[in-house]
Amino acid sequence: MTYPASPNDAGSPRIRIDSGRFWAGAVATAVVAALIALVGILICRRTLGIPILAPVGAGAWGDAHTGLFVFGAAIVALVAAALLYLLMLGTPQPGLFFAWIMGLATLAAVVYPFSTSAPVNQKGATAVVNLVLGIAITSLLTGVAARAVRRTGPPPPPSRTIRQRYEYEYEPTQPVNIPPSRAPRDWE
Repeated sequence: MTYPASPNDAGSPRIRIDSGRFWAGAVATAVVAALIALVGILICRRTLGIPILAPVGAGAWGDAHTGLFVFGAAIVALVAAALLYLLMLGTPQPGLFFAWIMGLATLAAVVYPFSTSAPVNQKGATAVVNLVLGIAITSLLTGVAARAVRRTGPPPPPSRTIRQRYEYEYEPTQPVNIPPSRAPRDWE
């Protein structure tokens, strides 16, 4: 059974998501997240000498945990994209909800390493990498979502300029006599 549109919704613009553009941006975000995780591990292990996600003797690339962390970062980005897509389909302010969800998930990822038995410098380095990942995924997907939304329907009514509003609201009922010496000239 269908119902006629209410008068309030009759002329309102509709929002349509360009799925191809959104998911292309989501995959690009996943690649960036994986590279951030890899670069973060390399900086920690090679430059700073902090052996995160692998023992000291595993070298700059670490061991299988490095690959899992990089793959996990990409998966997290895709899951976050799917969450944002669902929020865009069904919630009134998807960006606000997404920012809160991702902020809290990033906070959990930053705090989690401190619950392990690793040394403090490894906990801190892992927390910083997780923080950078969370910020990057959130900001990239928010930008992707903003570019993937299309508004359809009738265009909004043109807004009046300040002068038009003034002339409309304060239209004189009596003619105004302006002395010729004060009359505006076309060449001024």
